[in-house]
Formats: sequence, C-alpha cells, structure tokens
Amino acid sequence: MSSVPTPPFPGFTALSDQVFIRPGKAVTAATEQTGAHAKDPTVVLLYGWGDGLPKHVAKYADGFRNLYPYATQVVVLSPIAKTMFSDLRQRSSRMMPVLSAIFNDNDSNKNNAPSHSVDASRILVHTMSNTGAVNYAATLYAYQATHGHAMPHELLVMDSTPGSTMLSWSNTSRWSRAMALGTAAWFPWPFIITQAIWAMFLLLNSAYLWMVGRESPGQWSVRAINNTLYEVKHSRRLYLYSKEDDLILWEDVAKHAAATERLGRKTDAEVFAGSGHVGHMRMFPKQYWGAIQRNWTATLTQQKGKS
Repeated sequence: MSSVPTPPFPGFTALSDQVFIRPGKAVTAATEQTGAHAKDPTVVLLYGWGDGLPKHVAKYADGFRNLYPYATQVVVLSPIAKTMFSDLRQRSSRMMPVLSAIFNDNDSNKNNAPSHSVDASRILVHTMSNTGAVNYAATLYAYQATHGHAMPHELLVMDSTPGSTMLSWSNTSRWSRAMALGTAAWFPWPFIITQAIWAMFLLLNSAYLWMVGRESPGQWSVRAINNTLYEVKHSRRLYLYSKEDDLILWEDVAKHAAATERLGRKTDAEVFAGSGHVGHMRMFPKQYWGAIQRNWTATLTQQKGKS
C-alpha cells in the first residue's frame, strides 16, 4: 500500500503529503499550443500559505489554469509547524518531490513521480505568505545542492511576503495569531489562549536557535531569494500586497522590493486597497490576475531583448 495520501483536491496526483501535480491541458494536432498560448509558462509552481487548506489553495491553481491551460501545475502545501520548526536539511528534503516532478531528479519519491515528461522550459513560481516563501527557498537550496547552480525560472510572484524576520513583540503577536488561526479548532479553550501558547513556543524556539547559532527559517529564506547562488539573476519579481494586511506589514514587503530592485533585478509591485493577508485575489481578481499576466509578458520581452 502506498504511503502517499489520497490527493485532497480533485485532478491532482499526490507526490508526498505536501507536493501535488496536475498536468496541463493536452496538446494535440487539433489543439496545437500556438497563438495566444504559445509563450505561456510550461510549469506553474505554486506554494500555498501557512496552513492553507487544499480547497482554498486550489482556487489559485484553478485561476492559473484559466490563464495558462497547457501548463503543468505543481502545488506545495505549507503546514506552519512542519515548515517553521525544522532545519534547512529537513525542509529541503521535503521539497525533493518538486524537483523530481519538474526536473526529473532522482529522489525517494521517484515511484510517485508523473509518468509524463514535463516541459520545464518556462517556469512561473508563485509564493504565498512567509511560510510559502520558506518552502520556496528550501526548494532553491535543494536544487542548488543537486545541480550546482540556481534553479531556472522566469518569474517569481510573491503574494503577501516577505515580512520582517525580527522577533519583536509586534511580530510575535502577528505570527502567533497566524499560527492560532490554523490550530484554534483543535482546542476547547478560547482563541487567545491558543495564541498565547504559540507566542510562548515562538519565544522558546527563538531562544533555542540563538543558543545553537542557527538562523530562523524566515531569516535564511529572505536572504536566499536575493542570493544569486540560489535565485537566478534573470528572473523577474512581482510583489503583491496591501496596506491593510494585518499579518505582514506592507512596509516590510515594500522594503524588500526596493532592495531587490537595487540589486538590478527587474521588479514590479501591485498594491491592493482594502484586502487582507493573501486576500487580494478574492477581492480583486481582475487586478490580481492582470498583474501576473502583465509581468509574465514583460518577462518574455525582457528575455527577447537579451537574445
């Protein structure tokens, strides 16, 4: 009996308990991928937000399917506890099925890899919240360790991330609230008690990391995504955020975007008015998907200019 669980959303095949794949629309002689879809992404790699339920993350996958019907989709779920309370080796090991699916890399999940060949010539990456970005950075680390160079992709979209990685009182309040949102239903006591427990756990974990001299997952990941050892130089960057986000301060996202642009990367930002954390697509779908389409087109123009 396979140890891989049943896919939690229809149309996807489980490669692990976190990684799922869905092939793109079949290209036949009658429906040759030409015209408007000729330069679409061939792979959409989507990282869900912390404790995001599959049925909710699937709405973003379906949105990408409407935009780019021929693209293979690889979706990564992001349980907060598993992502944030593990070391880099553990996190990168969990992302190996992503490499197996897209780049045909060998790993322990090889028997669960898709039987069809995946065209990895044009990759769009979409990360959501800090937890999704941490898993993305772990994927970059796994790829670099396996191949000896940065993972190829054309566009990186960062939705509601990255936030500050400093363990201030205000950040502890926001982070513990985010963790409590995903776990409050497990316990019979009031929400505030669950949040307090997570806040204490965050403080103790931070003290432990300090004592052993190890960076937090967030700290390492924020540095990695602007490090050319892991993030390819030519990839374009799109930040999606709002000033009403109550979990990630918009100033932190804007600051990271400015730092990215100073490094010489092509950078764009789409600011939404009134939407909460990872809530921009639900409130402003036309603006949301329009920004992604616009930046994908700009990516192709950018590459054409260098050819």
